[in-house]
Amino acid sequence: MSLSRFFIDRPVFAWVIGLIIMLVGGVSIFRLPIAQYPSIAPPQIAISVTYPGASADTVNDTVVRPILQQMFGLDHLEYISAQSYASGQMEIDLTFAQGTNPDIAQVQVQNKLQLAQPRLPQEVTAQGLSITKAVKNFMMVIAFISTDNSMSGADIADYVASNISDPLSRVTGVGDHTLFGAEYAMRIWLDPSRLYKYGLTVGDVQTAIQTQNIQVSSGELGGVPAVKGARLDATIIGPTRLHSPEEFEKILLKVQQDGSQVRIRDVARVELGPQTYNTHSFYNNMPASGMALKLAPGANQLQTETAVREQIKELEQFFPPGLKTVYPLDTEPFIVLSIKDVIITLIEAIALVFLVMLVFLQNFRATLIPTIAVPVVLLGTFGILAVLGFSINTLTMLAMVLAVGLLVDDAIVVVENVERVMTEKKLSPRDAARQSMDEISGALVGIVLVLTAVFLPMAAFGGSTGVIYRQFSITIVAAMWLSVLVAMVMTPALCATMLKPGTHEKTTGAAGWFNRHFTRLTNGYQKGVTRVLGHAGLSMLVFVLITAGVGWLFMRLPGGFLPDEDQALIFGQVTMPAGATLEETAAVNRKVADYILRTEGKNVESVYSMNGFNFAGQGQSAGAFFIRLKDWDERPAASQTSAAIAMRIMMHFWMDPVAQIFAINPPAVLELGNATGFDLELEDRGHLGHAKLLEARNMVLGMAAKDHRLTAVRPNGMEDAPQFHLNVDREKANALGITIADINTTIEGALGSIYVNQFLRDDRVKQVYIQGEPDARMIPDDLNRWYIRNLTGGMVPFNAFVSGEWIMGPQKVEDYNGLNAFEILGQPAAGYSSGDSIAAMKDILAKLPKGIGYEWTGLSFEQMASGASTGPLYALAMIVILFCLAALYESWAIPFAVLLVIPLGVLGAIVATLGRGLANDVYFQVGLLTTVGLAVKNAILIVEFAKAFFENGATLEEAVLEAGRERLRPILMTSIAFVVGVFPLAIATGAGSAARIAIGTAVVGGMVTATLLAVYFVPLFFVVVLRLFRVQRMSERAKGE
Repeated sequence: MSLSRFFIDRPVFAWVIGLIIMLVGGVSIFRLPIAQYPSIAPPQIAISVTYPGASADTVNDTVVRPILQQMFGLDHLEYISAQSYASGQMEIDLTFAQGTNPDIAQVQVQNKLQLAQPRLPQEVTAQGLSITKAVKNFMMVIAFISTDNSMSGADIADYVASNISDPLSRVTGVGDHTLFGAEYAMRIWLDPSRLYKYGLTVGDVQTAIQTQNIQVSSGELGGVPAVKGARLDATIIGPTRLHSPEEFEKILLKVQQDGSQVRIRDVARVELGPQTYNTHSFYNNMPASGMALKLAPGANQLQTETAVREQIKELEQFFPPGLKTVYPLDTEPFIVLSIKDVIITLIEAIALVFLVMLVFLQNFRATLIPTIAVPVVLLGTFGILAVLGFSINTLTMLAMVLAVGLLVDDAIVVVENVERVMTEKKLSPRDAARQSMDEISGALVGIVLVLTAVFLPMAAFGGSTGVIYRQFSITIVAAMWLSVLVAMVMTPALCATMLKPGTHEKTTGAAGWFNRHFTRLTNGYQKGVTRVLGHAGLSMLVFVLITAGVGWLFMRLPGGFLPDEDQALIFGQVTMPAGATLEETAAVNRKVADYILRTEGKNVESVYSMNGFNFAGQGQSAGAFFIRLKDWDERPAASQTSAAIAMRIMMHFWMDPVAQIFAINPPAVLELGNATGFDLELEDRGHLGHAKLLEARNMVLGMAAKDHRLTAVRPNGMEDAPQFHLNVDREKANALGITIADINTTIEGALGSIYVNQFLRDDRVKQVYIQGEPDARMIPDDLNRWYIRNLTGGMVPFNAFVSGEWIMGPQKVEDYNGLNAFEILGQPAAGYSSGDSIAAMKDILAKLPKGIGYEWTGLSFEQMASGASTGPLYALAMIVILFCLAALYESWAIPFAVLLVIPLGVLGAIVATLGRGLANDVYFQVGLLTTVGLAVKNAILIVEFAKAFFENGATLEEAVLEAGRERLRPILMTSIAFVVGVFPLAIATGAGSAARIAIGTAVVGGMVTATLLAVYFVPLFFVVVLRLFRVQRMSERAKGE
C-alpha cells in the first residue's frame, strides 16, 4: 500500500502532518538570527598593542617577531600577517580555515602569546596586549558631537571612553569595539630649559612620580593577633594614588641648599590630555568622537542594534549638555530593507503563481490545493534552517523565492494529473487521486533526487564561496524534499476531499476562449513536434550548433564574485605625501567633506572624517572618510546611486595637487574586503633586506602598469619617509661620566613619551605620561636643549655625545607568515575576469629576482582554494544525476535523453545575463543551476510518460506525441508559474537589488529558452537516443530472456 493511498483514505492525518510542519517552522522563525550575510569571511584573531614612541622597525623587531616565533602548532591556521606602524602601533592578524571555532582559536593564540610575553619590552607588557576575535566589518559606527561647542574632540573622546564604551560593549551581541579617540591621561610636559635651571633630568621626574604617586597597603591599628584587652581596631590609610593635575603639580622633585623646594609645576606643565594624539575625527566638520561596534559571531544583528539604541537612550539622560548621538554608518536599514524587499517579492511570487494556476486550472478549488502547499513548505524550510544553524539573510531569503517556483510545481503536477484522469476516465475524485498517484509518484521522486543532485554539490565547496553556495543549496534542497513530501501526503488527500467529480472543461466565457486557444496551441505544437521528428538529422545539427554557441557565449561572460550593491555608504581615503603632518591631512579632509556636503547635499546624510588612520595604514599622513547617503526612496535616479556619487567625488579630486583622494562604493560583503580584484604578498624569502624587497615591489608595479589585463595595481601600504637617525658616541659618553641608561631615558622622555604609572579619576584608572613640551622636539636642533647629569653632578648637553643624520625608512613594516613582505592589490581591467588578472600577475611574478617569493592572500587565497574544486564537483553532479535517472527509468540509455536538455536552459541564462551587462558571479551560477534543475524536471515529465506509452505498445513517435500532448499543459503551467514568480526579482530596485537582479535575470532567461526549446527537443532526444541505443521494451526484454 503506497504512502499516497494511505493518506488519501486519512485526510485528517494528512492535515495534521501539514499543520505540525507549519507549527515547527513558525516557532523557529522567531528563533533564527537575522543578518545581511552569513559569516562568510574565515575567522580571524587579532593581537594589537601600542609601543609609545617606537618606530615601525623597532616595533617589528622587538614586539612582532618574538610573538610570531611562538605562533606555531595552532589548529587550522591558514596564514599570519602583521603590520607595524611608525606611530608605535602594531597588529597581528591570524586567519584560520573556514569553519574553525573562533573561541578555541582565540584561547590557543592566548596560550601561545603567554610564552612570548617574557621576551617583549617592558613598556609593551605594562600596557597589556589585546586579543580579539576580529570581524572585519563594522555593524555600526556611533559618533558623539557637541552641538554647542562646549566640548572639544578630546573631551568627547574621554567622555565616550569613560562612560559609554563599557556599557555598550556589554550589550548582548556586541562583539568587539574600536574607539576613535582616546581617554584622558595625566600629561606632564617637561620644559628642558627649566629642568637645566634646577639641574634636573627626565629620569628624576620619572622617579619622583613613581615614588610619590603610589598606593601603599598600610595595615591596621589593633590588628589581630592583638594584645589582650585591646580597645582599638582601625584601618590605616597610607599614601594613596593622586587624583588631579593640582596634586601632580605638587610632587616634590628636590630641596635646594637654601631650603627652597622644586616641584613638578616648576619644571613642567601638568594637564589632562588624550592618551594618544594619533587620531581625531569630525562629523560634518564638527569635532566628534565615535566608536565602531562589531557583531559577535552568531548574534542577531537586528536585536543587537535595537538593544544598543536602547542602551544609548538610557545613557543620554546623563549626557553633559550639548552632547548628541549620531550614526554615521549603520548597516541595519540596508539589511531590514533588503530582507523586507525579498519578503515582498515572495508574497508577489505566491500571488502571481496563484493567478497563473487559476488561468490554467479554471477551478478555484483546484487552484487552492497547490497554494496550500506553499506556506507548509516555506515554514517547514525555516524549521530545517533552524536545525542546521543557518540564519535569515539575503541569501536564504532569495533561495526561498526560487523555492516557491519549484515547490508549486510538484503540487501542480499532482492536481493537474488528478483532474485529467478524472475527466478522461470518469472516475470519482478519490479513485482518480489513487490512480493518478500511481502514475506520477515515480516521476516526483526522480525529480527531487535529480534536483538534489544538482544543488548538493554546491554545498561541498570550500572557503568563502562555499558558505554563499551552502545558503542556497541547503535551503532549496530542504524545500524540495518537503515539497515532495507534501505532494505525496497532503496534496492527494486534498484532491480526494476537495475536488468535485465530473468534467471541469469550460466552453463558455473567457475560460472557454482560453481553452479553445490552448487546444489549437496543443495541435499546432504536435504538428511542430512531428516536423522536428521528420527532420531528425537537421534538428540534431541545430542542437549541436546551439550547444557550441552556449560554450562560446559562456567564455564571453565577464567573471565576478558578487555584484556591487548600493548600500547607501561610500568609503573614502586620503593619502598625503610621506612626512605630511596631521594638521595638513585634517585640512585636506575638511576640504573634501565641505565639497561633498555642498555639491551632493541632497543625496548625503553625513560625512564622518578621520585623520591619522585609513585602510592602508596609520600615521599623520593618512585620512579616511565615511559618507552615509540618504534613503533609497529619496534618490531614485541613476545619477544618485552610491557608485555614481563616488565616481563624481573621485573625478573632482582626481588631479588634487596635495593628496591622493579615493572614494569607493564599498564591496557587497564588507568583511571580505575588496572582492573583485586580487591580493598578494611579496616576501623577502632570502633575507635580502628592505631595499631589495622595495626594488622588487617597484619592478612588479611597473610591469603591472604596462599589462593591459590589469588596472589599479597598487601597494596596500605606506611609502618610506624621511627619518632622523641618532648616533650615540658611547666612548665619549663614558668619558663624560654619563650612563647609557640615562641617555635612553632622556631620549624616550624628551622625544617619545614614557608611561609612568596610573591615577584615579571619576572611578576609572587612567595613565600618567611624561613627554617633552611640543616646541622642544620639533626640529633636530631642539635636541641641544636637553641635558643629562653626569657622575660629578654637572649638566652635559645632548649634542656633546649624540649626532644625527637623515635617512629614508619605512612608515609601515609588513610581515607575512614571518617574512618581511609588501601587500599588492589590484583589479582586472574592464572586460577581463579575476581569473585573467591572476594569470597576468603570475606571468609578471615569474620574473622576480632570486630570494623574493610571493603568496596569495585574503580573497585570492580563498579563490585559489575553491577554484580547483569547481570542475570535479559539477562532473560529480552529472554522474549522480545520470545514476538517479538510470534507476528511475531502469535503463542506462534513456537518462541521456533527459541530460541533453541542459544546454537549452543554459543558453537563455547566458543570453539574458550578457544582454543586461551582468557578470558570471556567484548569483549567476546559482541561477544557472536552478535553470538546469528545472529544465531537467520538464524533460523528466515528458520522458516518464513517453516511456509509459512506449511500454504499452505504442511506436516511439506515437509515444512521444501522446506524452507531449498530455504534458504540455502542466509543463507550460509550471514554467509560466515559475517565470512569473521569479520575474519581480529581475526588475528589483532599492536596497540589495543587485543580488536579486542577478539571480532573477539568469533564471527568467534560462526558463524561457528551457521551456520553449525543450518541449520540441525532448521528444526528439527521446526518439534519437532510443533508436541509437536500440532500447527494447521491458516486456520484450523479459521475452528475450
